[in-house]
Amino acid sequence: MKRIVVGISGASGTIYGVRLLEVLGQVNDIQTHLILSRAARVTMEYETSIKPEILEGLASVNHSPDDLAACVSSGSFKTEGMIVAPCSMKSLSMIANSINDNLLVRAADVTLKERRKLILIVRETPLHLGHLRQMTAVTEMGGVILPPVPSFYHKPRTIEDIVDQTIGKALDQLGVPHQLFDRWAGG
Repeated sequence: MKRIVVGISGASGTIYGVRLLEVLGQVNDIQTHLILSRAARVTMEYETSIKPEILEGLASVNHSPDDLAACVSSGSFKTEGMIVAPCSMKSLSMIANSINDNLLVRAADVTLKERRKLILIVRETPLHLGHLRQMTAVTEMGGVILPPVPSFYHKPRTIEDIVDQTIGKALDQLGVPHQLFDRWAGG
């Protein structure tokens, strides 16, 4: 069984994490490990009608952000990688600087140190130089910065179509097959 860690931080865009868990829940042979930050719980309340308990029900395993002894905090716990969707600038900065004071950041740090795929769906705009430097630092460590920037060649009609395209791009990074959007086939 393949394991994928899903982090949801307090940035706007909780819908990305929700949709990621929905999609991964439909893939056979994938176990999801969810870390839902305290700030994400607050953001969910503003942005969605989904209760944290419902979201947690979409994951195979749930971890408290305070549990630094959880299995995902160790490199000996094998995973395919981790996706943080959405990733706040605070979480990005903590990851870039290895400030492991919560499980979401510790799991991301472990993912990088074990040379596994770390995909951060960073949510902020516009970006200042500090943001860009933190993104550069994570990229230099092997992480993938994947902002939710939609393409329009697949002619999205709904917000869900736009979200699916970003989630599909993140899943591509981990080699997870999907049919979330039509791929460019040439002009």
